[in-house]
Amino acid sequence: MADTILVPLELPDPEPLSPLLIEDLSSLDVVVLGHYDLPEQTPASSAREQFGEAAQATLDEVAASFADAGASVRTRLVFGKDRAAAIRQVAVEEDCAAELDPAPTEGVERILVPLPDVAEFDRLPRFIRVLSEDSTQRITLFHVVEGEERRERGEAVVSETRDRLVDDGFDADAVDTLVVEGDEHDEEILRVAADYDAVVMYEPQSRLGDRVFGTLADRIADETRDPVIVVDRDY
Repeated sequence: MADTILVPLELPDPEPLSPLLIEDLSSLDVVVLGHYDLPEQTPASSAREQFGEAAQATLDEVAASFADAGASVRTRLVFGKDRAAAIRQVAVEEDCAAELDPAPTEGVERILVPLPDVAEFDRLPRFIRVLSEDSTQRITLFHVVEGEERRERGEAVVSETRDRLVDDGFDADAVDTLVVEGDEHDEEILRVAADYDAVVMYEPQSRLGDRVFGTLADRIADETRDPVIVVDRDY
């Protein structure tokens, strides 16, 4: 059975998905989630009655693009005020292994893979492969050393992960590593991500500022205008 990825869209006017990105995800089971943001005091039932048919037609059109590319696809439509809560709920209900934070792309030549302080995981390489195209020339395994962590540990994390990717069939010449030291973990990732075409990362720990500034994945997608795949933790 293929892994399932959640593709959340903001309705009523979602940004178009890149045909290349749709093709990249075609080997997966895809759940297209349409979240229709409601003003305060607007009941979801009233909004669904008024806008539901048009919203579902929009989702069906997106789903058809995935189906034409060969993906198994289904849709979910949610009317509400809390986008993040809707994404979490649908991801659990649909047993999604990852979430796409979509952005336009004309090709993925460089993929950044921020790594947590662990090298024993199975799910992440599958989604790196999903975004790897014929044009992909570089996959950078990136780790930020912070706090009391020693640089040697960070070097070991990226080195061990690289060995696993190469053993799994990735081109050794295309996989490199980068370790930096810094107190601003998220800012370091944002700085480096600006030089890449896509990011594949594990779901980061929730932070107090997420509700105000958005999650790290949202910030990467917003600031770089590149797609981000957030993989559910399996470590």
